[in-house]
Amino acid sequence: MLRPDLAPMPEQRVAELLCVSPKAELHVHIEGTLEPELIFALARRNGVTLPYADVESLRRAYAFTDLQSFLDLYYAGCDVLRTEQDFFDLAWAYFQRAAQDHVVRVEPFFDPQSHMARGVGFEVFMPAFIQAARRAQDELGLSVGWIVSVLRHLPEEDALQTLEAAETWLDHLIGIGLDSSERGNPPEKFARVFARARQLGLHAVAHAGEEGPPAYVRGALDVLHVERIDHGVRASEDPALMQRLAREQVPLTVCPLSNVRLCVVSDLAEHNLPQLLDAGLKVTVNSDDPAYFGGYVNDNLTQLFAAQPALGAPQAYALLRNSLEASFAADGDKALWIAQLDARWHAAGSAG
Repeated sequence: MLRPDLAPMPEQRVAELLCVSPKAELHVHIEGTLEPELIFALARRNGVTLPYADVESLRRAYAFTDLQSFLDLYYAGCDVLRTEQDFFDLAWAYFQRAAQDHVVRVEPFFDPQSHMARGVGFEVFMPAFIQAARRAQDELGLSVGWIVSVLRHLPEEDALQTLEAAETWLDHLIGIGLDSSERGNPPEKFARVFARARQLGLHAVAHAGEEGPPAYVRGALDVLHVERIDHGVRASEDPALMQRLAREQVPLTVCPLSNVRLCVVSDLAEHNLPQLLDAGLKVTVNSDDPAYFGGYVNDNLTQLFAAQPALGAPQAYALLRNSLEASFAADGDKALWIAQLDARWHAAGSAG
């Protein structure tokens, strides 16, 4: 909801409001929050030898040329995750960091196939994720809804088996997602998986229109019947698709720093998020894989606004409110968070 009636504010005040306002994070991969320091700590705990001398050597490897170059390192990083305690430490570290950014709702993805291929099953990571989510609610007031994501570079049959394994844990899942290498792996490849997930009562989201063409966004909507598009920035190449997304108010979970680090856009100043907002799309800002891409959700927001002077208070409020409205949380919770958001902005406006 764009609020053109908001009084003009200094850039610094807008940046402060972006940081302290309640918000939801709807596009974050829990494995992508694995900071180098934790990678080394878990490697020592589990006797895993890393091909890097130290934390800084690993950080220097985060120079990606495209999505695949990142994924190669991402899946290698997952190898240090072996035990229930490892997965708890991973999730709890992220939840604490999210709370610092005033995130009130997070709907993280996790990739079972990247662990099951190493002999680490649901019985290892799900208890850890459940425990971490409960602690986040109790100690941080953070609402968590887990999304099981399937890897599009693997066969659909593998994804179907993964979803079957997830059914035991259905009470702790809110949705199904689709991620990994987009090129050459259209949404239609996973029609049966998403049909089964709908039968199970799961919400549906999918990565589309990041490196893949606008046609992948259409496929995700028409074949997978998703409720949100993860990324979706290439939709701007198709005017008819843009009109549809605006008309149907399909949320886009955009990740600015990720788009720069994976060379989807050249820099934040060139990012098309303002164009998407101006066209009436329900855009949100998220961190994707913050340990690899240089920033959590507040970093994405503040760096984007610093790079794009045309973005101001109306757009800031819209992005924050969109994130809350686009979540799969209960309506009562969303209403409460939006009321808190409005109170924060009203107080800021009253302060002049």
